[in-house]
Amino acid sequence: MWIGIVVAGFAPYASAQPAWTWQQVRDKFEAANPTLQSLRIGIDENKAQEITAYLRPNPDVTLTVDGFQVTENQGVWHPLSGVLETPGVSYLHERQHKRELRRDSARQTTAVAESQLADQERTLLFNLANAFVQTLQAKAVLALTRENLAYYDRLLALNRDRLAAGDIARVDMDRLELQRVQYEADVQTALVNLRTAKIELLTLLNDRTPVEQFDVAGAFDFPERIQALEEFRSAALATRPDLKAAMESVQLAKINHELAVANGSTDPTFSGWYSHNPSFANPFANNTVGGSVSIPLRIFDRNQGEKLRTQLDIGRNQRLLDANEAQVFSDVDSAYATLESNLTLLRPYKSMYLEQALHVRDTITFAYQNGGSSLLDLLQAQQDYRGIQLNYLSLIGSFLTAANQMNLAVGREVIVP
Repeated sequence: MWIGIVVAGFAPYASAQPAWTWQQVRDKFEAANPTLQSLRIGIDENKAQEITAYLRPNPDVTLTVDGFQVTENQGVWHPLSGVLETPGVSYLHERQHKRELRRDSARQTTAVAESQLADQERTLLFNLANAFVQTLQAKAVLALTRENLAYYDRLLALNRDRLAAGDIARVDMDRLELQRVQYEADVQTALVNLRTAKIELLTLLNDRTPVEQFDVAGAFDFPERIQALEEFRSAALATRPDLKAAMESVQLAKINHELAVANGSTDPTFSGWYSHNPSFANPFANNTVGGSVSIPLRIFDRNQGEKLRTQLDIGRNQRLLDANEAQVFSDVDSAYATLESNLTLLRPYKSMYLEQALHVRDTITFAYQNGGSSLLDLLQAQQDYRGIQLNYLSLIGSFLTAANQMNLAVGREVIVP
């Protein structure tokens, strides 16, 4: 295949270090990107809050000391002789599974956060894949421009021999040499574009490798066929992390409503104590035990506002889920239309236009060398070949970018770059 020749032709210019494949670039990104690392720490924070949410209320311990008396007996003072000592303990009993509901709410909050993390990773991987494709495209364009320059230099060498033999006019030779500027400019532009693409990719990887020592490798090509639209839709509905986060948010809202209802119930506080009072005249009443139950009267505050808010929040999250599902279909359909459009253009390029452009260039060049074609025809054939090849590479880049868009729309790699 022609594109394989282009990539192979670029091999002598690659760095000495092994080129990175897409899987290696992705693994490096997931391990080293600081944004992803910070988001993962946020998940660990949520899991720590699950522990807090499921903790039981702490009991209260009290100690009451009362009845200090200052007595004198035969000149000896007894300041603690009649002190009343009452140690006690109390505990708030939570009813209607408040603790379990707090735990469930915290766990569901973590699940939503994990889906949101996956969604942010999806977007970051889309940017990474685009940078990877741009680097591959820049490499292919650089290889093509160098090949075109080398071919044109060989053409110039042949025509210098013809000029020396008197077969062509000096003005024709000058026009041929002036045309070389375009090919030199193409090479320099391609070099700058490749360096810029590598810098962007290294930035996403948080890697400080010198640009000259960094390289990537991959197939810069396109498939003849792609899956049906319904397959992409089904995969998106099953995979999209933002859609999953929206579903989990509905479930979280329902749990929070149950918790709000439970928080409107009354929680009694049970207390018990022991009392030692040596000042009682009754010797059998010196040590006593007792208990009590404290029940708040929920007359005014029954958590009415939070109950209403959480009930409304269920409906709000359900509407957001519906909107998110509609967005999934829109994203998939748009990406699919772009893919089909690019394939429609690429197929005739691969099957016909590339070969025709090469044939026309070689035929016109041969004819000009033998006096059967004009200089204008030669220059036009060179420009047509150059334009067709560059357009082809640009279309492949557009297709791979659309493939990344489809991966973003589906939520996973259905078309590997």
